[in-house]
Amino acid sequence: MPLGSRASCARCGSSMSRPGRRATSNRRAVAAALAALILYPFAISMPIMRLERFGNFKDASIWTGSVGMLERGEIFVGTVVLLCSVIIPFLKLVGLLSITVGRRLLTKRHRALTYRVIEWTGRWGMLDVLLIAIVVAWIKIGDVVEVSAGPAALAFTAVVLMSLLASAWFDPHALWEEESS
Repeated sequence: MPLGSRASCARCGSSMSRPGRRATSNRRAVAAALAALILYPFAISMPIMRLERFGNFKDASIWTGSVGMLERGEIFVGTVVLLCSVIIPFLKLVGLLSITVGRRLLTKRHRALTYRVIEWTGRWGMLDVLLIAIVVAWIKIGDVVEVSAGPAALAFTAVVLMSLLASAWFDPHALWEEESS
């Protein structure tokens, strides 16, 4: 489409392409992804829950919890938590930044592939939250253990929110637009 022209619907006449609006939404997506990446180390390293059993307290972060599960032989649950809470969210945010900020470094084909991977991984983003809810419910079955949220719960919530906003604000049509120099 030539520069300065406007694509419109043949049926209703409404505008279909707004490059200026795409740039604004993608700037918002970059800001949200950067905010999530800044909060990310705090979300996975600070205690997300505190367990109290018979007067003994134990703090658990997402990182230490997933690594601890793997060390204790709980391979399936540890791998799910590690993938869904640590690795996939980080790769999703880095991928989103690479197709927006680093778009000159990637071909259109690589940008499209990265976007498809980001979309696919987005489906698995809440699996860890469901798993944590099941684990807390399972622990709470007895009156022996008390579970309370740690400071990372707020940081993790903010990371998830910023990640969702970054994905929602990203306009995939910008992947195929040429950069104007």
